Amino acid sequence: MSSLSLRPLPLAQTLRLGRPSAIWFKPALSVVAATLPPNLVLLALGRLDLALYTMAGALCALYAHDRPYTARARVLALAVLGMTAGLAAALLAASLTSDPVVLVTVGALLAAVQKTVCEATRIGPPGNVVVAFVMSAALFVPQALGQIPGHLALALGAGAWAWLIGMAPGLFRPHGPERRAVAAALRAVAAQAGSGAGPSRTAAYAALHTARSALHAPGVRPDPTRQALAALLTEAETALATPHADAAVLRAHADALRGSGPVPSATGTVAEPPHPRPRRIPLAHLAPLAARTALGCALAGYAALALGVGRPYWALVTAAALYQANVTRTWSRALQRVLGNLLGVLLFAALAPLTHLHPVVLVLCCAACNFGAEALIARNYWLGSVCVTPMALLITEFTRLQDPGPLMTQRVLDTLVGALTGFAAAVLVTNRRAGRHMEHALTAAEEARAHADRLLAQPRAADLDAARRALAVALVDLRATADTALGEWWQRPLPEERVLRAEQAGHRTLTETVRHGRAAHAQAHDSGTTEAVRP
Repeated sequence: MSSLSLRPLPLAQTLRLGRPSAIWFKPALSVVAATLPPNLVLLALGRLDLALYTMAGALCALYAHDRPYTARARVLALAVLGMTAGLAAALLAASLTSDPVVLVTVGALLAAVQKTVCEATRIGPPGNVVVAFVMSAALFVPQALGQIPGHLALALGAGAWAWLIGMAPGLFRPHGPERRAVAAALRAVAAQAGSGAGPSRTAAYAALHTARSALHAPGVRPDPTRQALAALLTEAETALATPHADAAVLRAHADALRGSGPVPSATGTVAEPPHPRPRRIPLAHLAPLAARTALGCALAGYAALALGVGRPYWALVTAAALYQANVTRTWSRALQRVLGNLLGVLLFAALAPLTHLHPVVLVLCCAACNFGAEALIARNYWLGSVCVTPMALLITEFTRLQDPGPLMTQRVLDTLVGALTGFAAAVLVTNRRAGRHMEHALTAAEEARAHADRLLAQPRAADLDAARRALAVALVDLRATADTALGEWWQRPLPEERVLRAEQAGHRTLTETVRHGRAAHAQAHDSGTTEAVRP
């Protein structure tokens, strides 16, 4: 029987600023390049009221900045199609009914579907938040059935423009995402080289796994540059298992990957083993998250309606943006969202007099907020929300200028309602599967280690490299699953000590497999040299 487990909720750590992303400027510039031209065209035509539909497609430029360009093309296309599908469902509902209770219910169900799809496909930031923002706003815009095809065409056209914006850097630096991922892995390994087993060491293996996933992404074909990058990853993996490894060499290689110059040559590496495919997330595992999203969004919308708020979709979006892997992370996101939105309302108060001077100023201020949001959000979600909030408020003025006072009051009220009801739903909907997922990941890691140990006992094990890679992936998955389970409430006691022992034993086995591989490689090299010089 499950016992109540109430983990302490973080406060200061939740609000602490992190380091800026290495590519913070890429999504920031992309979203401005994708949204500003359509908005200026609509302004010139006197139809800025249609900006909601072009924004729907243009905001897809935020996705897939960490993907190789072959994979990015597919992900961006799917993002545009998914955004258009969500917009179509919202517009259809808006054209069939104006009952706000029905519209909130539809919005909550759509938000749950979008959250599930984004998590299952691992689409990455910004996840379901942008889709939920567009969809919920569209639900409360008066709509006629005959208008829907034209509005969807605007979204698709802007989405095609966003696709071009996202793919354009590939013309100048075709291996840029792979080079950045490998450089990040090299720096992570350099920071942990020679250390013992632990979460930080697992983080280094996670960085290696992320980089290899970029090199082996669907549709990405091997070429000399990617093969050279893979050799650097193998060298880094060897250094991670070598006492007193030279971290300076790894950092030098990482620095050399900037730009588009030649990839440094790796030395003393073994052959690159096959890369395990990422484990699919069963939809059943996402059921609690979907239930939390549906319930939280519905309660937020209903509460906003009961309080007489004119825009209940703001409360709905606030709730949809909260849900993370567990209750603890959801609490952190709720706190960040509230702080960011309150400060963002103050920023809107400062911008409102400027935006009322001329529509061009309104459009440019919206673009500036877009840029600021994407430039800052990687440092902390609340900091990015400071710019997201005025952007959302400014978009409401694309149709007509409004009194800032009521807008600000409604935004604050909806933020508080959405955060409170959203977090309450996260607490009420228990995720009892988190402990079982942790048990499964623990068993998988132990079995992967046992398999590698059996191969180590054999004189010549052809599959040892693949077993090493599978064990590394299993340990990364175990750490991620354990972190999720430990932040969840209403759990039975979790085997934390067993997880720690499994991680320590797994890292010891990884070290032995790397040493075994280096010895076998050196023996094969010596044998080849002997054969070459034999008369």
